Amino acid sequence: MKTTQENILILGATGKTGRRIAQRMETAGLPVRLGSRMATPPFDWEDRATWEASLDGIHAVYLSFQPDLAVPGALETVQAFTDQAVKSGVSKLVLLSGRGEVEAEQAERVIQNSGVDWTILRASWFFQNFSDAHFLGPILQGELALPVGHIAEPFIDAEDIAEIAVEALTKPGHSGQLYELTGPRALTFAEAVDEIARATKREIRFAAVPPEAYRQALEQEELPAQLIDLVLYLFTTVLDGRNTPVANGVQRALGRPARDFSDYVRRTAASGVWANEG
Repeated sequence: MKTTQENILILGATGKTGRRIAQRMETAGLPVRLGSRMATPPFDWEDRATWEASLDGIHAVYLSFQPDLAVPGALETVQAFTDQAVKSGVSKLVLLSGRGEVEAEQAERVIQNSGVDWTILRASWFFQNFSDAHFLGPILQGELALPVGHIAEPFIDAEDIAEIAVEALTKPGHSGQLYELTGPRALTFAEAVDEIARATKREIRFAAVPPEAYRQALEQEELPAQLIDLVLYLFTTVLDGRNTPVANGVQRALGRPARDFSDYVRRTAASGVWANEG
């Protein structure tokens, strides 16, 4: 029996896209249930016993898998969750997928073959990696060192992803659509860091480092081995130039161009996030 009116479930509700989706939904007065370990009821990808309560009364789900669809076991977990969601009465699935990842494309097929309405958001790397995640510390310290060379990536604004997700979850017109989501231009990491440096009027440099040196640095930070393997996979395999071409998914979904990296840099610099604390 359905026991709640909260009929849209946002998984990864504390993540870069999930929290922005939830904020938009709540501001609009739309019924939403947050899917995270700290929510009520709690949701945990690693504890399938939490899934039933989170899905009770839900008709639409934003599916963001943590930490990434490329980790071992992710495909089987997504399949099991999808099966349970459909059994519970979910009629709409919106999947956040990763551009250029074979494993993510396998997860996409799980959603496409679910037997219910679906929309796939296949996204490039987020602008917000430079301000909301592990790039922030090095940028504040004045140097971002990564195991990637002169490869350009058409970074995407998580705000664009959130706007599209809300549309797909709440309005018609996005059924069976796979949106390839990028920003309007591709930048190398060095170019992105240069834009941040100019906007903040600080000396910030980018350094390309060998993958093994980067692995050793992550090991010194005592990151879990699985997370280190994932990060190295994304940098050394996915960031090989395959994702450099710009796509038109934002235009298709929203009828407007994608937000530009420069716009993100201006508003983020104005917020003081990149202010040198030293």
